[in-house]
Parts: sequence; structure tokens; C-alpha cells
Amino acid sequence: MNFTTHWFIDPDHSNIEFRIRHLVISHISGAFKIFNGKMTTKNDDFETAEIALSIDVYSFDTNNIERDEHIKSKDFLDADQFPEINFSSTSLKKVEGDHYKLTGNITIKSVTREIVLDAVFGGQAKDGFGKMKAGFEISGKLDRKDFGILADDVTESGHLIIGEELKIHANIEFDKEED
Repeated sequence: MNFTTHWFIDPDHSNIEFRIRHLVISHISGAFKIFNGKMTTKNDDFETAEIALSIDVYSFDTNNIERDEHIKSKDFLDADQFPEINFSSTSLKKVEGDHYKLTGNITIKSVTREIVLDAVFGGQAKDGFGKMKAGFEISGKLDRKDFGILADDVTESGHLIIGEELKIHANIEFDKEED
């Protein structure tokens, strides 16, 4: 018997963080504070998962208001014109043990590119209210230039002020929809 299970991201127990090089000597880190998403599986088999995620670009936070406003401006993410980043999975394939490859399409500033992420399945457990949860730790990287985020200013030594590679790290906890 086939059945479909619906899962929803628990924003109170999930986070989406990023890191990018600054002046070649350090990193700037931050997080997106507002996001939502869902996952559907067949027969509770995570390799059949279809995942959709939407991130609110206005929730971009590096703990520096001036920098955050600049990143949300037309110079970078252009949040007024492109207020969401969207991800839609195409596959979740087990590599070994609890390690998976999560492949999907990410759209930033209306540019869609395929991305392959590492996902570690943390397992399933019931919380104190009897709600079934499933957790994944997800990491990967993308090139900001692939999405038209061009910041080509250089230092005196000729290095980019802001790196091209954006590292992504997320801990996502899903709530299983009650029957």
C-alpha cells in the first residue's frame, strides 16, 4: 500500500546560515531568519522526498544593520525586486549510512541553477507533545556570480573584497503532519 506523508519545516528548531570570505583574511557569517518549507515522502521513505523551501530575503542578518541593508539593496540581492529565494528538490539519494546527496534547483534574483548539497539524516523522534520529527543537517556552496550578484571591488593587493563562494549550512527539523 502506497501512502504520502507530508512534513513541514519547524522554524523554531531550524536555521539557515551562510559564510563568505571578506578581504581574503576572514569570513562574514549570517543567517536568514524567516523561511518555510515542506517535504512529501512516499511510505515514509526519505529517498522519495520532494522538498520545497522559500526564504525571505528581507530576513538576511549578519548582525550589522548597515551591511545587511546594503546586501538587500540593488547592489547585491535586490530584495525589493526579488524578495524570495526558492529551492525545489529533484532528488535525495542515500550515499552511505545517514549521508545523502540533495539535488535541486535554487532560484536567486530570478536565476535558477542546479545545486547539489550534502545532507546528513539525524533521525526521527517524537517530541514532548507526541509529534513526530525528522532532522537533517545540510551543507554546500554556490557561486554568487552565477546569480548575478556581482561585487568585483578589489583590495590594494588585487584580491576580491567579497569572495565568490558562498557556503551554506542548515539544520532543518521537519514536523510530520498528523493523520
